[in-house]
Amino acid sequence: MEWMKKLITLVAVMSMTTMCWAASDREATVDRMDHAGAVLHEIMSAPDKGIPEEVLEHAKCVAVVPHMLKGGFVFGAENGRGVATCRPAEGWSAPAFFTITGGSWGLQIGIEGVDLVMIIQDERGMQNLMSSHFQLGGDASAAAGPVGRHASANTDWKLDTEILTYSRAKGLFAGLTLTGAGIRRDDDSTEAIYGANISTKSILRGEVATPSSAGAFLNAVRGAKAQSMAANQ
Repeated sequence: MEWMKKLITLVAVMSMTTMCWAASDREATVDRMDHAGAVLHEIMSAPDKGIPEEVLEHAKCVAVVPHMLKGGFVFGAENGRGVATCRPAEGWSAPAFFTITGGSWGLQIGIEGVDLVMIIQDERGMQNLMSSHFQLGGDASAAAGPVGRHASANTDWKLDTEILTYSRAKGLFAGLTLTGAGIRRDDDSTEAIYGANISTKSILRGEVATPSSAGAFLNAVRGAKAQSMAANQ
């Protein structure tokens, strides 16, 4: 029966390893949500340099990729991961998780550490985010977002653009020209927070209960417009 003891030991070791991996994935995902909330909070606290109130007021979804490292237009597994929330009706949904790879970065080429913020403006853009995979500039139109106290002086950002993109690197926050980047569902992070068989669509539609671990991120999203108004008074 020695082989039976070895089999039981092997199963136990594999189970413990799986549990450790799951705990590690969850911890990393929670940390990413907290970091995303901090990024948004810091950006909106800067006088005359945040996302305009009008943009935030009409936003269907907000997505943040904190401290994304890029090299050769390909992001590492950890550093190309982001978190998003939508408001299909009233209030903001539980967070959904995605990865981003590739793309053309306009004048940002050569910068290693970038915080990326995407503001989804309309229903079509929200439906793209709810899908398992789409491409900026292909499936969804994207443009550099306006920066400052108000965006009303220039209405181009309202026309035929589903997603407004922004970047922050080395303290500089600006609209970002980002095309060709592929956005996919982050299966590992989704399973770490919600378990298996939870779709991105059901999360962003508001059909999934919000985990307590998402509090910092969602509070930052809810308070973004108020922060913009306070910073610009």
